[in-house]
Amino acid sequence: MSERRFYRLRTPDGIAVSVRVIDGADLYIAVGSGRRRMYLTPEEAWALWRCLSEAVASTGEPPTWIRTHVRPTGR
Repeated sequence: MSERRFYRLRTPDGIAVSVRVIDGADLYIAVGSGRRRMYLTPEEAWALWRCLSEAVASTGEPPTWIRTHVRPTGR
C-alpha cells in the first residue's frame, strides 16, 4: 500500500488548500472544494514553488495568518 501524506491550510475566507504526496514522489494540489486539482512531478512542483514564492513575495509582506507550521496528516 502506498504512503500518502496530506498538507492542508485554510485561508481566512475558509478556502481549503491541500497537497497530497504519494510515496514521496507524486504530488496533487487541490484548491477549494477539490474541483481545481493539479498533478505535478517533483521537478514541476519545485519549479512552481520557486515561481510562486517570487511572485507572491512581490505583492508585499506575508499576512500574519500564514505564519504557521503545516504538519502532514495521514488522511
